[in-house]
Amino acid sequence: SRMGDKFTPKKEGEIVPSVTFKCRVRDPAVGGENPFAWKDVSSEDLFKGKKAVVFSLPGAFTPTCSSTHLPGYEEAYEKMKACGVDDVYCLSVNDAFVMRQWGLKQGCPEEMTSTASPLNPGNFQKTKLLPDGACLFTRGMGFSCVWEKERGFGERSWRYSCVINDMKIEKLFVEGGGVSQDSGPDPFEVSDAKTMLSYLKK
Repeated sequence: SRMGDKFTPKKEGEIVPSVTFKCRVRDPAVGGENPFAWKDVSSEDLFKGKKAVVFSLPGAFTPTCSSTHLPGYEEAYEKMKACGVDDVYCLSVNDAFVMRQWGLKQGCPEEMTSTASPLNPGNFQKTKLLPDGACLFTRGMGFSCVWEKERGFGERSWRYSCVINDMKIEKLFVEGGGVSQDSGPDPFEVSDAKTMLSYLKK
């Protein structure tokens, strides 16, 4: 099975995986009180010809991700944009429904009308939440991690952040020096917004 495969982590200078993200966008044509439709969004839609910040975490609703990781980037969003970043994405191996509810619970302002981002309307105004539910991007990046005895998460993403410049990894910050399968500790020292902002300001 794919579960046991060890994927080699990508390095700076390499191209990010070309995958399809299964997203949900607002579509009034659907009708009803929750007018959302499925939309396929590709890596190219998000990263080609653009400079993007992506930070990836083990799970929506989990403590560190909710208390520090996402709020830090949400707070630094405008500063990152001022450094020439086109957009900021929070990626997790969760589906679009979970990512949306987590964003709302976190108090992220929903984008109701703009189509400036391929993920909108129906995602968020600042940090966009990117569902990698089938783990395709995460595996392609080489940051797939299976938590079984620890946390019971199954296959998720190791915690990291990166700058993607026109599909290429310009900068990579990986926690704990690399993926540690079924890890007890959940290091959070280098993929934070402060570290990212310091790099962008150089």
